[in-house]
Amino acid sequence: MTEVLPLNNAHLPVKLRLEDYLLLDEHGAFQDYAKTELIEGDIFFMNAQHRPHARVKSRLFLAIADCLREIGGLEAIVEGSIAVPPYSSPEPDIVVTDDPEGKGLIPLQSVRLIVEVSDATLAFDMARKRKLYADNAVPEYWVVDVNAGVIHQMWGPADDAYAECREIAFGERFTAATIPALCVDTSAL
Repeated sequence: MTEVLPLNNAHLPVKLRLEDYLLLDEHGAFQDYAKTELIEGDIFFMNAQHRPHARVKSRLFLAIADCLREIGGLEAIVEGSIAVPPYSSPEPDIVVTDDPEGKGLIPLQSVRLIVEVSDATLAFDMARKRKLYADNAVPEYWVVDVNAGVIHQMWGPADDAYAECREIAFGERFTAATIPALCVDTSAL
């Protein structure tokens, strides 16, 4: 028997699933855009990276990668997409993983640290992405505020937020909260 549903006269958003997004990407749906990412079912086109953003990201990546090389067991990857089923595939500026090899997206369960470098995207990174990462138990999240010259370091994900946070000024040396051997000197930023 056919079920009769009430007439819908409102616009209702439809969340795109991760597998749908990947299929669209595979078939060239986003080829006219430099980069896109899927956040909670919504597709976002990512802006071009200007010199301040690119410079800070490159220098921070080198500092993290150099330290991780000494520690062993973890690797920093630039702009690697992460599988966050069912509705997300963010592409953070830097991701630290214990599973860098293999095909496909970086598995969420391998992620130890996510770094977003923000010049024009600070509000989005501090709100929607922070909630996404905390909801999915990413152990530690840094938002690098290029304009203010600070790093917002967050850890202890609980529900849709991080229980702990601190702010580090560019030029200071600091240690990751969840990777104790990862010490980063930000003087080059």
